[in-house]
Amino acid sequence: MSEAKWYVVHTYSGYENKVKANIEKTIENRKLQEQILEVVVPMQDVVEVKNGANKVTQKKLFPGYVLLHMIMDDDTWYVVRNTRGVTGFVGPGSKPVPLTEEEMLPLGIKQKEIVVDFAEGDTVKVKTGAWKDTVGEIKRIDSNRKTIMIYVEMFGRETPVELGFAEVEKM
Repeated sequence: MSEAKWYVVHTYSGYENKVKANIEKTIENRKLQEQILEVVVPMQDVVEVKNGANKVTQKKLFPGYVLLHMIMDDDTWYVVRNTRGVTGFVGPGSKPVPLTEEEMLPLGIKQKEIVVDFAEGDTVKVKTGAWKDTVGEIKRIDSNRKTIMIYVEMFGRETPVELGFAEVEKM
C-alpha cells in the first residue's frame, strides 16, 4: 500500500466548496475513505473594517483550488478528475504532482499524528484483513509509514507480515 500525499485540484472559480461536497459524497458512496483521506479548501482569516468596526471573515487562500490528501491510483484519479466542477489536477499534462512537506507547512495543514503504545517485542492481534485473529510479536516499527512488522508461523516457518497501525490491537 502506497502512502497518502497531498494533491491540488483546479476547479471553476467559486465552485471550491461545491467540489469539496461532491468529492466527499463520492467518497462516501464508493467507500473510498481509505484512499481519499481529506478534502480541504484552504481558508484564511481576514480583518475587514466596516462602518468603523473590525470584522473577521474567512476568505479562500487559493481561489479555484482544492487540496486532497489521498493515495493516488487509477480509481482515485478517475473519481476526482470526473467530479463536476473539477477541471484537472495541478501538474504537467495529466500527471498529478504531490505537494512536498515544505509546501504544506505554510498552509497550516498538519498531518494528524497517530500515537501508538506499541513497542518492539509486544504481542499484537490482527483485527482485519487476511491475517485477522492472527497473533504475532512486533519485530519492527516504522513510524514514518505507520506500519509494523510481525512474524507469523506459516507452513512451519516464520514469515514477515507488514501491517498498518490501525490493523492491530495490543494484547
